[in-house]
Amino acid sequence: MSLFDLSGKTAIVTGGNGGIGLGMALGLAEAGASVAVVGRNPEKTRKAAAEIESKSRAGALAVVADLSKPEEVERAVAEAAARFGRVDALFNNAGINIRHAPQDFTLDEWNEVLAANLTSAFMASKAVYPWMKRQGGGKIVNTGSMTSVFGSSFAAAYAATKGGIVQLTKSLALAWAADGIQVNAILPGWFDTEMTIAAREQVPGLHERVLARIAQGRWAQPADMAGAAVFLASPASDYVTGIALPVDGGYLATL
Repeated sequence: MSLFDLSGKTAIVTGGNGGIGLGMALGLAEAGASVAVVGRNPEKTRKAAAEIESKSRAGALAVVADLSKPEEVERAVAEAAARFGRVDALFNNAGINIRHAPQDFTLDEWNEVLAANLTSAFMASKAVYPWMKRQGGGKIVNTGSMTSVFGSSFAAAYAATKGGIVQLTKSLALAWAADGIQVNAILPGWFDTEMTIAAREQVPGLHERVLARIAQGRWAQPADMAGAAVFLASPASDYVTGIALPVDGGYLATL
């Protein structure tokens, strides 16, 4: 359907060099978009861009940047816009997690998670805003988490940022609706990624507890995120803004 066609569009995916971000980026590329993938690891980011390029009819770009630094956010957006000439969709997916009991967090660790997960999303959104306004609209999609809804005894800083992502999403959606910009969030359930592999190693029993609650009976794979990403980047979602969409296999619906 043409409603889901992204031909001629450009998307920026932060943290798009692996896991959920790469799943999103590949889906966008297959729908016809040019994709700029942004990540901190040069080799991993270039490898991801090459994989995206192989699926794309429109091209891909690797942008190496540390999005916890505001000047790097500005540069990453400028590089993508210079290469493709426009910015139609921004996926704020970059993020980190540090797992401790709350009392064991240092202020530096707290600020590190805040900068990577929440401040970077705000700064990237602010950087793409002039492009989208000038073009007459655009899409911003922020990656939340199950911890946007639930607390986490072992990841207080991460949960705080992901709750903040939902409120940032709603606020930007209201502020920029008149500019034709839709801002939404995706709340991934439990995906099988490097980050959750580490969580399962660090938190005893996590795998079993999660699996028991997922209605569909399996952990998600990064490709399971592609459909939601394409929907929220496409004209199909032009009247959808300010929402937080769970992609969780029924996790939130389960008692």
